[in-house]
Amino acid sequence: MSIEQFFGALQSYPILWGAVALALGVILVNGWTDAPNAIATCVMTRALRPRSAILLAAVFNLLGVLVMTSLVPKVACTILGMVDFGGNDRQAMLALLAAMVAIVAWAVAAWVFGIPTSESHALIAGLSGSAIALHGGLGGIRTAEWSKVLFGLVGSVAVGFALGYCATRLVRYLCRQAERGRANRLFGYGQVATAAGMAFMHGAQDGQKFMGIFLLAIALANGGARDSFTIPLWLMLLCSVVMALGTCLGGKRIIKAVGQDMVRLERYQSFAADFSAGVALLACSLLGLPVSTTHAKTTALLGAGAAKSVRSVDWRVARDMVLTWVLTFPGCGLVGFGFTKLFLWLGR
Repeated sequence: MSIEQFFGALQSYPILWGAVALALGVILVNGWTDAPNAIATCVMTRALRPRSAILLAAVFNLLGVLVMTSLVPKVACTILGMVDFGGNDRQAMLALLAAMVAIVAWAVAAWVFGIPTSESHALIAGLSGSAIALHGGLGGIRTAEWSKVLFGLVGSVAVGFALGYCATRLVRYLCRQAERGRANRLFGYGQVATAAGMAFMHGAQDGQKFMGIFLLAIALANGGARDSFTIPLWLMLLCSVVMALGTCLGGKRIIKAVGQDMVRLERYQSFAADFSAGVALLACSLLGLPVSTTHAKTTALLGAGAAKSVRSVDWRVARDMVLTWVLTFPGCGLVGFGFTKLFLWLGR
């Protein structure tokens, strides 16, 4: 769809305005609450100042959306095919609106409490809850695509922790005879590079996920959902700029929770954790698995901390984060289900 056709659809289908506004709101909130995970450690080890780190994250989020979506749009395909919003197009659009309201509400609540919850899983849960409400059962869930979500969830957590642990032990071994001050300076530069890589992969993963719901809204406005699509350049630019704006607006609470409260790391550990999380996210993106950048980054940090000493990790903070992740699926799913029932009732 060209941008001219998009504005034509807005004029002929007014409810699409609401879907577009909410979709952009979801992308903004994601950049606000989720993207700061990518730069948390380099800020807390003082490799970068907060303002510079946020600008770095904004730029590389944008590049991640553009580059990876152009080359490998598999994650967006998975999101678009994960649930069935077919049937009555008006009711389907109302259900999609309800899902996005649920995602924004869940994300803002997490930000208020400084908890780095996953907007990716809030997205998946909200869409699933709305699809179940729309169809009155599990008929709205496509199990083949949903299995990729579950595989990515378990795989990203396990691989993130294992890579973080092993990479930290390897770096310690290779640098055991290095002069500490010089090594810290080198790892500081390395942290800047790995933080940029993490921000790039965040854009690659989360940018595609949220473009998926944008495309779903456009498809519903044009006669029903589709299983295949081409992502236009103007949409990539729009989503990446909005996400970058969200990153610039906030994130200090999340940075503190991830980079300081949960585990205190030295520069070499932070470098190893960011590198490990980036590798895990790249592999999942190439496979089309919609995983959480928050999960991959946080478990890599836990692995890096545990590699030095299990006492360096505040396992109570880690436990609270994991509990939030576990509750996101049923919690945001129920919120999406409830809003969908409400919107369908109001739209009768």
